[in-house]
Amino acid sequence: MKKVSSRIKIITVVIIAAIITGFIAFDDENFQIAKNLDIYHTLFRELNLYYVDETDPGDLVKKSIDEMLQSLDPYTVYIPESKMEDYRFMTTGQYGGIGALIRTSGDFVIISEPYEGFPAFKAGLKAGDKIVEIDGKSVKGKNSQDISKLLKGEPNTEINLSIERISKEKTIELKVVREKIQISSVPYSGMIDDNIGYIRLSSFTEKCSKEVKKAFQLLKKDNDLKGLVFDLRGNPGGLLMEAVAISNLFVPKGTEVVSTKGKVKQWNRTYKATDDALDTEIPIAVLVNSGSASASEIVSGVIQDLDRGVVMGTRTYGKGLVQTTRDLSYNSKLKITTAKYYIPSGRCIQALDYTHRNEDGSVGRIPDSLVSEFNTKGGRSVYDGGGVMPDIKVEPQSLSKISVSLYRKNLVFDYATQFQYANDSILPTGKFELNDEMYNDFVAFLIDKEYDYTLESEKILDDLETAIKKDKYSDRISGEIEDLRSKLAHDKDKDLQLFNSEIRDLLREEIISRYYYQRGRAKAMIMEDPLVDSALVVLKNKERYNSILEVEM
Repeated sequence: MKKVSSRIKIITVVIIAAIITGFIAFDDENFQIAKNLDIYHTLFRELNLYYVDETDPGDLVKKSIDEMLQSLDPYTVYIPESKMEDYRFMTTGQYGGIGALIRTSGDFVIISEPYEGFPAFKAGLKAGDKIVEIDGKSVKGKNSQDISKLLKGEPNTEINLSIERISKEKTIELKVVREKIQISSVPYSGMIDDNIGYIRLSSFTEKCSKEVKKAFQLLKKDNDLKGLVFDLRGNPGGLLMEAVAISNLFVPKGTEVVSTKGKVKQWNRTYKATDDALDTEIPIAVLVNSGSASASEIVSGVIQDLDRGVVMGTRTYGKGLVQTTRDLSYNSKLKITTAKYYIPSGRCIQALDYTHRNEDGSVGRIPDSLVSEFNTKGGRSVYDGGGVMPDIKVEPQSLSKISVSLYRKNLVFDYATQFQYANDSILPTGKFELNDEMYNDFVAFLIDKEYDYTLESEKILDDLETAIKKDKYSDRISGEIEDLRSKLAHDKDKDLQLFNSEIRDLLREEIISRYYYQRGRAKAMIMEDPLVDSALVVLKNKERYNSILEVEM
């Protein structure tokens, strides 16, 4: 603790000395810095000396830093040395480990999905496997974060796992050799009909533009490609330069893509397409939602502002800020917001309010008086204020309460695990369907399982009943309330049949992932995707596509 306190004092003294000797201009701002650092140092010293209980100085400083930065914006963050591995994974998509998704189930952690071709897959780990020991030590009671740290490590190092599998009576011992795990930013690309291609981009990590370029070239080479669905839904963004490079694939060389403006004027930049485009003519439908942020908004905004394609879905997240990392002492970093970015129309898509968002993270309502109008290259009106508004709004379909409950209770997952061990193989992704026999088997599987849910109407009725009791009217209408409750009460058996179509889709996707892994799951998901279907309709109708962009035919 004395070392920490001494360090703060030294920093304060150095700054004050620098101001006095003229190395830092003696102005009010620098005086305030020196003054408040000195206050912080003396407060920290007194807290350490006199607080009634023992304190953790590292934890206290970390919390004070986090609170300070949170008061600025949600994206300026302190990254301690202990979190550097997570930061590198976010920017590069690389880490050392076994290559599998895991989740907590009861007292243990299970494999939820091994990545095809990586160490977990090679060693024979399967979805549903329960990890009971790592290197001979029980891991009972440890959560998924604890287990993740144990599974990660330097490439070419070994780890011994003891697992329980529902198809085996005895514990299985497996040796897994860690590798450098590089997660593809393009989990799936392919043709969704004879002429329309599909590329899904999940993040903007290093070299993701090369992955998108390769995927597009293969689609064009092997097919009569006449349109592209480019899916950025749920993509939280990433590297600015990768957003520029991906935009460059579809806009001419020399086109301005994005510009950044901040306090440090010499850092302001305008980024242009520096290479020849792969294709400047093919119709494009970019899919977005409230989870599409940052670099995703640059790409979708560029496509919209240049009238290069049609943006479809729901309004994007609204993050128009640029972060830069600065090295700090002790191998830590500061990720700091240094600029705002502006797309070709001149608008910034940063949400005006950092804090008040809808439950799904989307931008809340913005008063018209705070919104400014801009124009696309062809003269269409577009607006700032928060996020990219789609050219065609398509609301996502919400799942029924029973479907959500079955999924969250992992009953869809558990049934797929059981199904896998009862069936050696299934038909290819495009041909596999859950027939009545399979669905009835799932219903039978649920008989002794615990799951329940509350309908929105039931919640409203509970609130109404509470208000009635508060107003002391319950004696008058208690009978009517109970009668209404009886009529609204859900019936799980009936709901299993009423919503069997969407439940079948969930089951189909989960089962397909057991045999065809990530690529199979991605393909299965878009087969029943209303937004993908809507994009197909637009791309296959040239007149409608052009009318949206107001292109003269």
